[in-house]
Order: sequence, then C-alpha cells, then structure tokens
Amino acid sequence: MFEGVYPALITPFEDTADAGLNLSGLRENIEYLIENGVHGVVPCGSTGESATLTFEEHEIVIGETIDAVNGRVPVVAGTGSNNTAEALRFTKSAYDQGADAVLVLSPYYNKPNRSGLLKHYSKLADVGVPVIVYNVPSRTGQNLPADIVSELAAHPNIVGVKEASGNITQVSEIIERTRDEDFSVFSGDDAMTLPVLALGGAGVITVTGNVEPARMVALYERFRAGDYAGAQEMHYELSPLMRALFIDTNPIPVKQAAGMRGMAAGPLRLPLDCLTNVAEAHLREVLSRYD
Repeated sequence: MFEGVYPALITPFEDTADAGLNLSGLRENIEYLIENGVHGVVPCGSTGESATLTFEEHEIVIGETIDAVNGRVPVVAGTGSNNTAEALRFTKSAYDQGADAVLVLSPYYNKPNRSGLLKHYSKLADVGVPVIVYNVPSRTGQNLPADIVSELAAHPNIVGVKEASGNITQVSEIIERTRDEDFSVFSGDDAMTLPVLALGGAGVITVTGNVEPARMVALYERFRAGDYAGAQEMHYELSPLMRALFIDTNPIPVKQAAGMRGMAAGPLRLPLDCLTNVAEAHLREVLSRYD
C-alpha cells in the first residue's frame, strides 16, 4: 500500500531561450526532499508542467527521477492524457523504466462516459504497473464519483486515488467503499490533508511539500503516531503557505517559491506566466515566516 507524503515535483528548466530541462537541478531537488523525509515522489504531474513537456522530455524526467531516487522511496510517475493511446504510451514507458506506480488523471476535455472511463483506466492498469487514479475536476471538467472509483478499485492493478475534488463527503464515501481493499486514498488538496487522514486516508500528493517537506512530513507522522493535537498544530502552521501557493494557477506560485528558496526552478513555460508583483510580494512574505 502506498502511503505518506509524496511531493508532486516541479520540473526545473534552464534559464535560457529554449527553457530546456535542468536535470542536475531536478536531482538536487529530489535529494533535498528525500533528506527531509518524504515517503515518495511524483514526477510529471500537473505541478511538473507535464502538459508542456514533449514525450521525450517526459520520458527523460521520469528516468532521471528513478535514477536519482535509486530505490530509496517509491516513484509514482504521471502518465495521464486525454488520449488513451498516448496515456498508454506514457504508462508503458514509465513501467519499462522502473516506476513503482503511475498517476493517471481523468481524461480532460473529452468528458468520457462511464464505460469509457472504466475502459480507459482498465486498459492502462492492464500494462502491469500499479495505477493511482487522479480525480481533479477543476482541470478535467469532470468528476469521478465514488461509485466509479470503487468499481475501478476492484482491478488488481488500480491501487489508489488522488482525490482533488474538494468534496470531503465524496472522499469519505470512497474510503467507505474501499476499506476492505488494499487501496490508498490520497488527498490531492494540501489543505485537506488532515481531514483526509482523519477519515482513514493514506496521505497526500502535495504541492507544499516541495518547499516545506519536513513540516508536511511532521504533520503526517504526528497524526500516524496518535498525536492529533500536534498534527493539528502543523496543519495550522502550514495553512498560510498552503493558501499562498494557490494564489494563482499551480505550479506558478510553488515554482517561484522554490526559486526564492534557492532550489532549482527556472522559468515557467507558456502558456503559464509569472505572478504579478503584488502576488509575488505576498508569496515572499508568507514564505519568509518559515525560514
């Protein structure tokens, strides 16, 4: 079972005209996260600007991540697409490179019907690599309700869900329906990490964990140790930063925050662009509270 704090990695780019991959910076960031106790990492998610990576870049980032991690924590590679054939290509590549699991978002734009969703995920799960379903209606335009998630959980290779619907009732129902399965329910919203853990969730696939990994890990580990007041304390300590990291479209704020911290980040790729001066000043002020 997958569990714990899994940062959704930013993808560092070179500060050059073509904004190529900064692979040494990616490795440095991964080392920092592992040194601070994260339980796994997720390359090529939406936080990693996967939508702007070429297939070759996608494959390189996943391969470099697996190599840098060197088996110390699980690598859950983002391999989703609105095109089943493309998602299959990404998934097979991640599997061949040795990813421990893949994270697959619900197909965006197409808005497939129920049978299409079930066939899409089942086809990817048949590759043989464990699949974590990613429900993020704000990006895909379509929610994956609890009955579909619980049906998918019956597939032996569909092992979890990243739940970013923002609907705590839905999260509760998913956990209720899958409690007898070896199935991990991750919070996909940093601010809902503690409530999801309280319901029986497995952890969080996190944005905030890129810049405050130790504190995110402390929140999780205090909860697991039964120190609920301590976990609540960490939740409220981190809440201002969690809000600040979503003052604009993810990963704009977290990538700029990483740069402020001296981590490898580099520019954003269009169509994403930098924060306004006011928003950047606010982010810098909030981030300074955690120095």
